[in-house]
Amino acid sequence: MSDAPVLLEVDGGIARITLNRPDRLNAFDAEMARAWERVTTEATGRDDVRAILLRGSGRAFCAGGDVRAMAADLSSGEQVGELARVINRGIAALTASAIPVVAAAHGTTVGGGLGILLSSDWAVVGEDSRIGCGYAGVGLTPDLSVSAHLAAAVGERRALQLALSDRLLAADEAREWGLVADVVAPERVGARAEEVARSWADGAFRAYGEAKRLLRSRAGRSFAQQLEEEARAIGAAFDRDEARERIAAFAARSRG
Repeated sequence: MSDAPVLLEVDGGIARITLNRPDRLNAFDAEMARAWERVTTEATGRDDVRAILLRGSGRAFCAGGDVRAMAADLSSGEQVGELARVINRGIAALTASAIPVVAAAHGTTVGGGLGILLSSDWAVVGEDSRIGCGYAGVGLTPDLSVSAHLAAAVGERRALQLALSDRLLAADEAREWGLVADVVAPERVGARAEEVARSWADGAFRAYGEAKRLLRSRAGRSFAQQLEEEARAIGAAFDRDEARERIAAFAARSRG
């Protein structure tokens, strides 16, 4: 495996993005931040990508920012903020794209790693996984989309419970809260995420992608505008071969 801090592999319509600093629990330093922005921008801009799978190497998905690197390499809040902005551009590329994203979040996900998980549309964790914020423990505040996405995922009160404590959710709690979709045996996390990504890539991938886009972008529209965007999107979908073939097959089965 390459020693690049973020890896990209595209095969069969699936872009696999791997966080690759296993010795630091895939925590972000400046080099990894730049690689993340570059890889996510490339993956979301490719015509041959129908689904995206996020994963981490080693024993954890992502521990957020590399606090040790911050202490050694960063001397001002301005530098920390700029580093967050670089990573944010990658998160924005994923969430704004019409490509569904699944995360294979094995082991621990904490701090900014939670923001990376929240940039996915479907998360798979292991039975032994733990998920939390953890910012206040080092005197910092939520970043990498956590304050933007966490309350939308679990509700404001539960988001506050995570942000205002050092609590780590167990896997079943995270599923109960709506933070993750699947809890599987630890050794099955990657395989289950692959199954989800493959179902999108081999299915009506444009329809999945447009459904994701409609939901992710709804906050920027009024209710009336959202209804109009839904009408426009379903009309455009109906004109695609992807829908016409499936509608014809469904109608034929119904007649039978």
